[in-house]
Amino acid sequence: MSATALIQHWNPEDAAFWRGQGRAVARRNLWLSIPALALSFAVWMVWSVVVVNLPAAGFRYSTNQLFWLAALPALCGATLRIFYSFAVPVFGGRRWTALSTASLLLPALGIGFAVQDPATPYEVMVLLALLCGLGGGNFASSMSNISFFFPKAEKGTALGLNAGLGNLGVSMVQVVVPLVVAAGVFGTVGGAPAPTDKGPLWLQNAGFVWVPFIVASSLAAWLGMNDLADARASFGEQAVIFTRRHNWLMCWLYIGTFGSFIGYSAGFPLLIQSQFPGVNALQVAWLGPLVGALSRPLGGWLSDRVGGARVTFWTFAVMALGVLAVLMTLPGAGRAGSFAGFLSAFLLLFAASGVGNGSTFRMIPVIFLTLHQRAAGPHVAAQDQAVRDANKEAAAVLGFSSAVGAYGGFFIPKSYGTSIALTGSAEAALICFIAFYVSCLAITWWFYSRRHAPMPC
Repeated sequence: MSATALIQHWNPEDAAFWRGQGRAVARRNLWLSIPALALSFAVWMVWSVVVVNLPAAGFRYSTNQLFWLAALPALCGATLRIFYSFAVPVFGGRRWTALSTASLLLPALGIGFAVQDPATPYEVMVLLALLCGLGGGNFASSMSNISFFFPKAEKGTALGLNAGLGNLGVSMVQVVVPLVVAAGVFGTVGGAPAPTDKGPLWLQNAGFVWVPFIVASSLAAWLGMNDLADARASFGEQAVIFTRRHNWLMCWLYIGTFGSFIGYSAGFPLLIQSQFPGVNALQVAWLGPLVGALSRPLGGWLSDRVGGARVTFWTFAVMALGVLAVLMTLPGAGRAGSFAGFLSAFLLLFAASGVGNGSTFRMIPVIFLTLHQRAAGPHVAAQDQAVRDANKEAAAVLGFSSAVGAYGGFFIPKSYGTSIALTGSAEAALICFIAFYVSCLAITWWFYSRRHAPMPC
């Protein structure tokens, strides 16, 4: 265990404290948090790859059933984030990170055993898809925890690194799983392969491959991270965020950024497969989440320098144009379709969503610090209390908005499935996405980015 698992006093806004001991402790917690979060995203999104391989392994599910399995982890993960948002101040960041990471063993092992038998009931697959939502829930507590460790001037970069490198778990799962299911990585211990037209398929490795890393990361978090006494708060103390208008506004905007990233990631392989049947979806689908994950730290860094609201505004403008470009590349209505154009437009969407993820999460701490400092007045003691209250509320909003935003991971794949089922094309869903981005653009401009905005950030 770290020398002092529980730190009694933490004030990163004190420059002397930050230089003397704060920065080193904060960075250690950040670098232990990142791999745990990457594993969480990998387990959360593993169904986006597994569903593409289920027919080859002998499972006879309809296209709509496959879209359900791809979407359910996001639905469960988003719901769990509501509760995980408030967990760190109640249980402590070190304890919660270690235990929540260890909980990923349930879906990882469950998938490994269930996919070995094509007679496994669909209801069991649904349950395992829901259990993968445990990985999605972890994001809320992870971001909340890291936000406590860093000063306002570095929150955007720190949160961007935690989320951005953690988001790499999405592209990692779409690269690693196709490789490990094609080989008997665990020998006879891992079970026999399923015979397919393209050779043996060890689909169970999609779950088993994460098990040793989950164990190692859980132990590292327990032994190396810290709990902060100053971050302790009951649910009742944190529940004040539900009365804050800016909490709900930022939830809406985060649906547009993170909801887009996770929704596009979950639905991308199946969308490619349905719209461009001649393309091997798994050879290219990982590129989108990779671009989105790598651009998120850029969004946080850029927002620390020019302002989160300004970056967010232009992000939504690019995303609306990006969806329009996707529409122009789809086959149908006399168009042959262009996969190169489709992929390029989606990579632009992923990049913009990643930048927007970083910029919106940089906006939240600034908004709530400004809100409390305005109310505190000039007294030093009142300002110190304002900083503590702002940090607790901002951490809760970071977690809660991530919960609301994560529902995009459910609605985007389901929108594709519904649109295709009703009209034969994904165009109706994409038109709705454009309208949503326009609403996000208007909210950002009116409340945060215009010259006399009520809360410039």
